[in-house]
Amino acid sequence: MSTTEGSSYTERLARLEGARWKRLLDVQAPYRRNLRRLVGDRAVLDVGCGIGRNLANLGPGSVGVDHNAHSVAYCRERGMTAYTPDDFRASTHGAPRSFDGLLAAHLVEHMDRPSALEVVGSYLPSLRPGAVVVVITPQERGYASDATHVRFCGFAEVAELYATLGLTVRTQASFPLPRWAGKLFTYNEFVTEGSIASA
Repeated sequence: MSTTEGSSYTERLARLEGARWKRLLDVQAPYRRNLRRLVGDRAVLDVGCGIGRNLANLGPGSVGVDHNAHSVAYCRERGMTAYTPDDFRASTHGAPRSFDGLLAAHLVEHMDRPSALEVVGSYLPSLRPGAVVVVITPQERGYASDATHVRFCGFAEVAELYATLGLTVRTQASFPLPRWAGKLFTYNEFVTEGSIASA
């Protein structure tokens, strides 16, 4: 099975993000707008930040965490604040109730259910009461496009993740195209937005 660890995965992400046609057409523009709509200018903890595609567009004070040290180094080279999990917990950013939001974009499909619960759950103490929680996962075509994907996570699977972790689901939507397009369009996503309980 392919893995998300090591320099080759970081290089793959950089190659995909840097494709000339993507830069010329600015294909990320709708995704950036949607992300800002979901989290605004909050200080967000981007769990599984990769090379910082989303982290670069989050509000002031946002921080990324990724288990791939090469991806973390790539983020830092781009001027972003990012940590490996151990370094995050040892940092001042790792203090409880430090963030107003959590983003897990294209993360939970890379692990089995127990691992997804453990990873996402381990960062919930970093959130302030009422913080927004956004989970984004690929639809069928996107899921099939990456050999490192482990478990298909649609609306039902992500809603169950929220419920098990004690989170509230507020909205679930297909983006940027309607749900039927997910079987044809690689970049169609399941977007779940909710929150952690208020104090």
